[in-house]
This record gives sequence, structure tokens and C-alpha cells, in this order.
Amino acid sequence: MAGNSQRRNRRTSNKKGAQVGSGGQRRRGLEGKGPTPPASARKGHVKNRVANAKAKQVAARRPAPRRGGAKGTAELVVGRNPVFEALRDGVPATTLYIQQFIDSDERVREALQLATQRGDINLMEAPRPELDRMTNGLNHQGLVLQVPPYDYAHPEDLAAAAFDDGEEPLIVALDGVTDPRNLGAVVRSVCAFGGHGVVVPERRAAGMTAGAWKTSAGTAARTPVARATNLTRTLEQYQKAGLMVVGLAADGEMELQDVEALDGPVVIVVGSEGKGLSRLVGETCDVRVRIPMPGGAESLNAGVAAGVVLWEAARRRG
Repeated sequence: MAGNSQRRNRRTSNKKGAQVGSGGQRRRGLEGKGPTPPASARKGHVKNRVANAKAKQVAARRPAPRRGGAKGTAELVVGRNPVFEALRDGVPATTLYIQQFIDSDERVREALQLATQRGDINLMEAPRPELDRMTNGLNHQGLVLQVPPYDYAHPEDLAAAAFDDGEEPLIVALDGVTDPRNLGAVVRSVCAFGGHGVVVPERRAAGMTAGAWKTSAGTAARTPVARATNLTRTLEQYQKAGLMVVGLAADGEMELQDVEALDGPVVIVVGSEGKGLSRLVGETCDVRVRIPMPGGAESLNAGVAAGVVLWEAARRRG
């Protein structure tokens, strides 16, 4: 009986039943892990650490964009020739006021035609006394063009936009430049040489008036202008963001061709033709640079000086 029981147990133990499997691990192990990632993406690799360090450095120097700067003030362009030229040169406008019973001439007809073609300018007829009141008695000749307030950028927007596009910021700051035509000329040069914008102080400086728009020859529509409450503090903030501040001065310690910073993130500071850089702004600059002038001229106006330095910066950047 004992022998029979042992034979039964052996047969029972040999029966196939539910067994613990691998859970598909062996099959997945045979499938492979795909292509080997580059060294810069492999955790712990020296190139990965270098890439992470560079990313942190860029993030630290890149300011967070603060969209929306100060608003300018509305402006009136007065007179037949000024109104026609403003419309011809693309100066932004909201309303063209025409005097009732105006004695029409070629300039009036051309101004009306340009305003109609633009499509976004309201045409308003007004009695002469109303135009006199609007213009404080100026000789308006029956035509008054209303220019809306300029929408200034925030100074940090200029550098942030350049960094976001993978470019080294190239910015011009104006210190004490009061002629709107010089501002317009600088805007034009910044656009021509691939710059990222212009910074002007909020007080005692030219703003984006109709005259500046005209001198910019339309480039103001695609070149941002920022307004700084305090230019010295703005330059210090640019320095913290990794930008070099280069001031133009007749007695600068370096000549333009010797400055290596122009091919990197840089702010070019231009002073007024008469006084140059103010004391605090000059002291804030990382380096002050002079433009060689073999002809013996004492100085250049802001528009020409900025154009010379921007050309040199664009040449070095390829």
C-alpha cells in the first residue's frame, strides 16, 4: 500500500499546472532600447553637466519680459505741407480734420487721397473756430492731423526679444538727445544694421513724435523704442542681464576698432552733440569709446555717431 501511495504522489507532482512567468521581461529585454542618446543628453555624463550649466547661465542673464511700456502723448500735425508729408511718410494717425468750406488746392487733395487710401484714418469736417481752438491759434491752413500716443516698449523687452530669438542684443541708448530728427535717424540706423531697439529717457529727451517718425523713413514701424524712467538704472539692469555698456565719448579710453565687445550682447550709449554723456551715465559705462576722425571734426551728431558704431558692430557679427 505504501508503494502505491508513493507512485501516486510522484504522478501528481509531475502534472503541469499554473507557473510563475517572467511577466514579459525577457521579451522586452530582447527588443532593445533604441539609439544611444547624445552625450549631452545622458545624465551624469560630463557633456550633460556642461550643457546644463550653460542653460542655467543663459537663464540667469535673460530678463523676464515685461511687456508694455509707457504711453506717449497725442500730437497734432498742423498745416497743409506738414500734414501731407506726415501722411506720405506713414506717420500713424487717427483723424484728419478738414476745415469746412476749405479753399482746396493740390496739397489738400493729395492729403485727402492719402488718408482715404490708408483706410484707418477718420475724416472729420470742422468749422474754423474749432480748429483754431484745437491748435491754440496756430496757422493750420484748414488741415489738422491727429497722431495717437506712441506705444513705447519696456527697456527689458528689447534684450528679452533678442535672447528669445537666439541673438545677441544690439541696443542703442540715447542720453540727452533732444532733437526728434536725431532720434528718427538713430531708429533708421538700428533697423538698417540689425539692431534690436532704442532706449530714450523719459524726461529731457526727444520722444517718438511725428518728426521722429518722418526721419525714420518708415523704419519706426518695425524698430521698437523703449522709454526709461532712469537711464542709469536701466543700463545697470542691462549689465546684470549680461550686456556690455559701451559709451561714445570724444575722450574715450579706447578707439572703436579696438573694442571687442561689439560682437556680443551690447548697449551703445550716445550722448548729445554739445554735452556728450552725462556724468552718471558715463561712470556707469563699462568702457568709453572714441570714433577716430582724421578730418579733425570735434564731434558727430547722435544719428551719424550711432550709425558708424552700428555699422562696425554689424560687420563684426558677419
